[in-house]
Amino acid sequence: MPDDARPLTFTEEARRRQIVDCTITLLAERGPAGASLSAIAGAAGISKAAVLYHFTSKDNVVIAAFRHVLEHYVAAVGARVGAAPDPEGMLVAYIRGAISYLGEHPTHVRVLTDGLERSGVAVPGSPGAASRWQSVAGILDAGQQAGQFRAFDSRVLALAIGGALDGVVGEWIADPAFDLDAAAAELVGSVLRAIRA
Repeated sequence: MPDDARPLTFTEEARRRQIVDCTITLLAERGPAGASLSAIAGAAGISKAAVLYHFTSKDNVVIAAFRHVLEHYVAAVGARVGAAPDPEGMLVAYIRGAISYLGEHPTHVRVLTDGLERSGVAVPGSPGAASRWQSVAGILDAGQQAGQFRAFDSRVLALAIGGALDGVVGEWIADPAFDLDAAAAELVGSVLRAIRA
């Protein structure tokens, strides 16, 4: 097993990435039950022993896959939010960025929405629903302080925005023809009408 105290070699990094990518695909296509150690090894074209050399257990592979997806999602959406000029722009960037990213990465959607939850694997240190609503509430609080948004309970509105995003994503999973761009525009318009001062 690669020693955590030393940097991984280029070859080890590449192999770990290959295993993670295969795991993400399997979780998205087959769910946790279909992402067995044998299936992961088969998809990667390596032995189960090679998978275990890099991750020591199936749970560790699933955790690595979930973290990979989450880190990329947070980075992509966070970059859009960080580039916005003001709280209203940040909120629009968050909503549009979340929907856009998930539409562009359908395998990631399935890992984030149900793959890990159904697997029963707990991810140490992974942000949960609380951190998501808190981030959105922070944007809403900043908008209120800047006078852009009316007075409201930012936690309640943040939870409502998160629920609406989950609903849009759930509908798209059930019906891939569902128009995500139109949904994002409608959701942005509805949220802005509800919060503007």
